[in-house]
Order: sequence, then C-alpha cells, then structure tokens
Amino acid sequence: MRQEIASITANNELMPQVHLMWLESPHIASQAQPGQFVMVHCGEDTLLRRPFSVHQADGGKMALLLTIVGKGTRWLSQNQAGGNLDLLGPLGNGFSIHPDSKNLLLVAGGIGVAPLVFLAQKASKAGGSVTLLLGAQTKSQLYPQNLLPPEVKLITATEDGTAGKKGLVTDLLPDYINWADQVFACGPLPMYQAMVQMPQLRQKPVHISLEVRMGCGLGVCYGCTIKTKSGLKQVCKDGPVFELEEVEYGSY
Repeated sequence: MRQEIASITANNELMPQVHLMWLESPHIASQAQPGQFVMVHCGEDTLLRRPFSVHQADGGKMALLLTIVGKGTRWLSQNQAGGNLDLLGPLGNGFSIHPDSKNLLLVAGGIGVAPLVFLAQKASKAGGSVTLLLGAQTKSQLYPQNLLPPEVKLITATEDGTAGKKGLVTDLLPDYINWADQVFACGPLPMYQAMVQMPQLRQKPVHISLEVRMGCGLGVCYGCTIKTKSGLKQVCKDGPVFELEEVEYGSY
C-alpha cells in the first residue's frame, strides 16, 4: 500500500451518471489484485477519501468505475485528462481463484460490475471459462459488452425487461450454479440476501464483495465494521471480499 499521485488519461461518461476513468498509476496498478480498492481524495471540499474498486489494471494503467452519488464523485466526474488524483492503495483483500477452478460464475448487480471486470480479465488470461450474469434496472444501465474480455459469456437481466431476461440478476442464477466451480458476486445487500437463501449455492465456494461506507480505508476508524459468524470484521481491512455465508446480513 502506498500513496501515489496518478495522472488522468481519460474520463468518459459510460452510462448515465457513471464514468470510466483511466489513470497512469505505475505503483498501485502494478500491485493491485481483483477485488482490491483504492481510496481517492476528491477535492479540497471533501474531508474523507472515497473508496473505489480497481475496475481494470494493465501494467502501469488502472481504471476506476465511478457513479455520481454526491459532491465527491461529482467532483471526480468533472476531472479531465491531464489532471491528477491523489490515491492510496491497493487496499483490502481481493478475490481468490482456486487452482482447480475452471468454470467461474460472476454475478453483478448494477455498479457491482466494477471489481468483477478485473477478475474476468485475470481469469480469462489464465485460461478459465467465465460467465458474467449482469443485472440492471434498464438497458441503458448495463455495462457495455465490448469492454469485457471477448472470451467472457455475458447473460443479462433488466427489471423493466428492456434487455435480457425481465427480472433480477438473481433470477438467472439457478441455470448456472451447477456449471460453476466458483461463484463471485458484487452488488447491493438485497442481492446477497436472496443468494444466501439458495440451497444450491451452499454446495459451492461463493465469494462476495461488500459495498459499504468507509471512513479511512485502513482499519483505523472502525466505520465499516460489520457482524459476521466469526465476530466483528472491518470491511476495509478484513474484506471487502468475504464468503457469502460468513456475513450476518441484518447487521449493515
């Protein structure tokens, strides 16, 4: 983990209120693993850094996928190529692919696709077979398929039925669980609450990435503490990746 001033090379609106930002970040990008995150300083008017999953990494370049939800992320979205960002990272514990896992099932709810694209890239390069189940409210909020590794099989669901299957991304799961050696997921709390109720998933290793508010990202402030079956854990230091059945979902 280190602090680094990264140069912005591109910042474009990818979907409504969602930006894809590319950075020159030689030290952090070269060390980052899928599932890890960075803490970003978002201008002089914000006191605390904001956490962002490492969305893609290639050599000394790194991408962040950011959704405009407040003052800090709006400031980030307005930064253009040629500017600089103050980063801290890579932080947290990422995803682990078992050596004997060949078929990887990725489950993304909305902006939860952010850490899973990096994982898909790494798994595809290693020769794994990757299927991504992607859900969103409507077609315009679906992550563009052309930005995924070409080897990845993409299956979509939208709540309004404008693309893919009408319904939630968890509605797609039953058709693919038996195929998967491992399952990786990132999305909102209700998605995990639905997944933990599926008996078929109890037969598989399932790793999830939790999206919670963080203060420091370093395990100092305890602002991201959650309850697990093995006691209190800090998402920034002990996670953000946990086993699906480890988390007490009524605690956050």
